[in-house]
Amino acid sequence: MSLRLPTLRAGHELQLLEGSAELFPALVRALDAASHEVWLETYIWDFTGTSVAVTEALERAARRGVTVRVLVDGFGTSEVPPEWRERLERAGVQWQFYAPIGSMGVLWPGSWRRLHRKLCAVDAELAFCGGINLLDDWHDPNHGALDSPRLDFAVQVRGPVARDVRHAMAQLWHRLRAVRQLDPGALAESLPPPAPLAPRPGAEPAGRARVALLLRDNVRHRRHIEKAYLRAIGRAQEEVLIANAYFVPGGRLRRALVRAARRGVRVVLLLQGRYEYFMQYYASRPVYDALLKAGVEIHEYSPSFLHAKVAVVDRRIATVGSSNLDPLSLLLAREANLMVDDAAFASALRTRLLHAIAHQGRVMDPEQYARRPWRGRVLEYLALGVMRLALLVQGKKYL
Repeated sequence: MSLRLPTLRAGHELQLLEGSAELFPALVRALDAASHEVWLETYIWDFTGTSVAVTEALERAARRGVTVRVLVDGFGTSEVPPEWRERLERAGVQWQFYAPIGSMGVLWPGSWRRLHRKLCAVDAELAFCGGINLLDDWHDPNHGALDSPRLDFAVQVRGPVARDVRHAMAQLWHRLRAVRQLDPGALAESLPPPAPLAPRPGAEPAGRARVALLLRDNVRHRRHIEKAYLRAIGRAQEEVLIANAYFVPGGRLRRALVRAARRGVRVVLLLQGRYEYFMQYYASRPVYDALLKAGVEIHEYSPSFLHAKVAVVDRRIATVGSSNLDPLSLLLAREANLMVDDAAFASALRTRLLHAIAHQGRVMDPEQYARRPWRGRVLEYLALGVMRLALLVQGKKYL
């Protein structure tokens, strides 16, 4: 297990994208400009609303001879609708399902290890990374039409890290194909790093942003994302601003946040304020007590579902990606975040988060929290117990 974090490298141009309203048009433009290959990974591939435009762009790219490969999670996306399956196959789009759910469903312990990454690489020179599924922000598969859009973010990046994104997706794709088809050629391609495409002459951007791709898997990169958070919080001098959908930090993260607040750093959390899933919603509540007592500000986002997994530290270091700060993301799922050292990008993300906190957040009062009803407390500890039991079954301990 490698605990050394990837090096931040310069030479990147970044664009912050908020929600599907900004991401999907950017994806469509990139896909329509693709000349050689497209790699895409997502947890949910939905065929409702504006996400259809991205699927149509994938179809167009494949029809003009671009190699298009899509990897989707077998739980988040159980199947491709028959009409779309026929269209995409006819166009030449290739796709695989990561860990399809078997007859026991989520009762089988191995089914909790999901592909949660949201990545796209186009011609090895442009990439996207974030928390946004191929899912319209105004639509929820479980709740239907939403009154307000989800709050979530992604990054469009040009520069060396785009080849890292392509490498990560190509390696996983070939490993899955090797295992399922017993294909020696695919296995050989998956063991060494697949050779990245050389960028077109003049394609290297002149950007100055320093960026690294952080992956979390169950082999070589088990703690990279968590360690990056711990390092940034531990070095913070002025402010830590975190927006996270499913926030159940382990002891290391909780202590890091408490220590930062106690040494005078302003620590602000924007967390889920609406009920979405029982375990994630209630299991997060018991950890609030120590944070509030240390002076951490907690704001709950309630206009719609908060789906962001982002942070800004000291107005310069930022991360955007798919990883929640809960044990499902940090111990079980495959995740991907970009770590950025760039004042302009961090300022843009910070401005959007502070706007959401000021206009769409509800501050948590420590005294009111301490007086919460006993019924809620029972549900909180029940949810936390279920989560811990699930981890024990997986052989995991969340420290």
